[in-house]
Amino acid sequence: MSTFLRDKHIAYVQSLDKHHESFEYWLSEHLRLNGVYWGLTALCLMDAKEIFNKDEIVQFVMKCYCKSTGGFGPFPRHEAHIHATLSGIQVLATYDALDVLSTEQVEQTVQFIRGNQLSDGSFQGDRFGEVDTRFVYTSLSALSILGKLTPEVVDPAVEFIMRCYNFDGGFGLCPGAESHSAQCFVCLGALAIVGRLNELSEDQLEKTGWWLCERQVPEGGLNGRPSKLPDVCYSWWVLSSLAIIGRLEWIDYEKLREFILKSQDSKKGGISDRPDNEVDVFHTLFGIAGLSLMGFENLISIDPVYCMPYYVTKKFKKYPY
Repeated sequence: MSTFLRDKHIAYVQSLDKHHESFEYWLSEHLRLNGVYWGLTALCLMDAKEIFNKDEIVQFVMKCYCKSTGGFGPFPRHEAHIHATLSGIQVLATYDALDVLSTEQVEQTVQFIRGNQLSDGSFQGDRFGEVDTRFVYTSLSALSILGKLTPEVVDPAVEFIMRCYNFDGGFGLCPGAESHSAQCFVCLGALAIVGRLNELSEDQLEKTGWWLCERQVPEGGLNGRPSKLPDVCYSWWVLSSLAIIGRLEWIDYEKLREFILKSQDSKKGGISDRPDNEVDVFHTLFGIAGLSLMGFENLISIDPVYCMPYYVTKKFKKYPY
């Protein structure tokens, strides 16, 4: 299959909120706000943002705001989490609707994020204490979109990220952890957001580029780490990382494009992790985002640092302010 099924993908994303009676819908409450961000961003890249009702989406995002903590939960009445907080802020920014947050709410959100930074510079996702470089990225990205980064937050976070750099050129979820493609994105993305990619030497960047490009397997897809199966979502994690360090052309575009297109559902739309598997909105976004990074299918350009359209991110204030 070599045709991008744009109309079917738009219809698939549009259909996702019409299954309220299904068991799966309620089992995925914990990802709902993230799912709104994934679906909205996919529509933006396909120039179909108007498919979603802006007012309804913004109202849903605000229902996920947690007055007691200042963060956003993944669904109304759920506890706040760093990941959901970023998704909520990204959706509002995409709709140019950050002004629905009052000055007090913005300050509470900033305090929620900063309150999850630990003494070693890392971030936990919420009060339960899970630490992962993903949460460093989500925290710095959210603060960046709000224009609220400070050296007190940035400097120790950068030090923590650099401790997660490995001998093979990859990054782990914490110091000493195995290198993984997604961790490369969150670490490089975080450094790019705060203007600190220069913490990595040219030799280190070269090694990172080689580790990333070696994620492409013979069938064209990319994997997360050595000896693993390819997965469409790594079309984003690997390509965005290579784009951030200026080595995007190190991947065979045509083979990767074919792998992504073979993972489409030709009947109902959507993209799966690999050919013939069940589609979901997560892989649909990251497959489309990968195609956008490679310049295929006449898609809207995506910012490899923020995973949002460039026409949105160009409005963000750049740190240091």
